[in-house]
Amino acid sequence: MSKELTFTSVIEKLSSNQKKFIVEVIGTFIVVVLATGSVVIDAKLNGILGIPFIAFAPFVGVAIGVYLFGKISMAHFNPAVTLGFLITKHITKNQLFLYFGAEIIGALLGSLFVKYAIGSEANVGANSPNYSYPLPIIFGIEVLASALLMSVILIVVYTKGLKGLGGVAIGGIVGLDILFLAFISGASMNPARSLAPALVSGVIGDLWLYWTATFVGTTVIALIGKNYFLKKSKRNII
Repeated sequence: MSKELTFTSVIEKLSSNQKKFIVEVIGTFIVVVLATGSVVIDAKLNGILGIPFIAFAPFVGVAIGVYLFGKISMAHFNPAVTLGFLITKHITKNQLFLYFGAEIIGALLGSLFVKYAIGSEANVGANSPNYSYPLPIIFGIEVLASALLMSVILIVVYTKGLKGLGGVAIGGIVGLDILFLAFISGASMNPARSLAPALVSGVIGDLWLYWTATFVGTTVIALIGKNYFLKKSKRNII
């Protein structure tokens, strides 16, 4: 009991940005461990669990993170989403680097945990596009997956939690994107989730895709969402 009170008192003394940093590290760690760990486990079992398992695990991780930390940091866990929130003015330019730093640290810690606690199969769960498809298709699918994620996130934000189903909705779109689109682009949607296992495994050839297409997808939706809801709010005022 005393330890719990001590921990609580320490957290309460932190500034708002310090709290955001800590929960973004923890949340990204959870997401990366489940997202990449599921890939490693499936590889260890020679693909027996398959894509449904690989899609379900990050759904759980994202949903847990949203419910635990959404009210503190808005539960980004994703640099591409953070850029989207900068565009919609939910965070400041100074906070951009705070979020990016926390997300990358959390992701790297997650991948190190996966490597030493679960295994290093499948390049520690790194994303991998299917190059049997034309490159423009691969890029477009990754843009689409990221855009769908940002769309659901903004719907949850602007409906103030989607009546308590925000975590399920956001985690759900992550899982569905992976289930239906991963066989083409890898369906990362998250530059930090792609960066960490690539660096830990040393296989970095596909990072260009996940550090471009993901940002394109979230930026487009953030710009559309920002303009749409701004116009809607003005109509309500009039």
